[in-house]
Amino acid sequence: MASKNEQVLIIEPEAELKFIGPFTTSNTIKMTLTNPSKKTVVFKIKTTAPKKYCVRPNSGLLLPSASVELGICLQPFYYDPAEKNKHKFMVQSMFVPDGQVNLEQVWKECTPEQLMDSKLRCVFELPEPANATEESETRFNTFTPTKVPALAASNEPAVTQNEEGELQEAEHEIQRLENHSLKLVTENLRLKEMLLKCTCNNAPDAKKASSKYAPPAVEETEIPMMRFIFSLLIVIFGIVIGKYVL
Repeated sequence: MASKNEQVLIIEPEAELKFIGPFTTSNTIKMTLTNPSKKTVVFKIKTTAPKKYCVRPNSGLLLPSASVELGICLQPFYYDPAEKNKHKFMVQSMFVPDGQVNLEQVWKECTPEQLMDSKLRCVFELPEPANATEESETRFNTFTPTKVPALAASNEPAVTQNEEGELQEAEHEIQRLENHSLKLVTENLRLKEMLLKCTCNNAPDAKKASSKYAPPAVEETEIPMMRFIFSLLIVIFGIVIGKYVL
């Protein structure tokens, strides 16, 4: 039975019963009924999904200016956000007739004109991930663009200041060895020219000069020395470069 009479009870919450998930366990919320009138009021709680809810107390009597707190327990169920929720609650109430009466008998004998009712709809909400909003804001606020080294564009490791200094020292050492090698080559050419002059000056005794100074022997000594110098340079250069490439 429904009524068009204005509800005398003050209901909190007034229009919605909000349940916050997850819904894999029972979920209980509170409802408060207050009787602001000077008459005693009886109330009864009804729902469109009685198998899904448990209400304690689901009926009772409110003296003038009294309040009662109800516990509405939603049973565990599978929640589909795409499914439209049509669960509703109704709070029915009426004034108690004068004299001592049986409450069950009052509900059986009441007429629509005596009833007052209020409807509340159920709302299901899933909680947001913990600190999701704060974390995203923190990441945005703390983000600072970093300077990308020039070597990063070619997928090569960035060189630190210490490594750069060592690389410069290695380059200076290679340059020094190259200069030393050039001096050796120059000295070798100078000695070779001296031998040629001696040979020219002793032309009548060429055989002696040849056997004494042995220019071919000088050439044979020159070749291993040059090979040794360039081999040394290659080894040092390979060690230095390999250190930074690896």
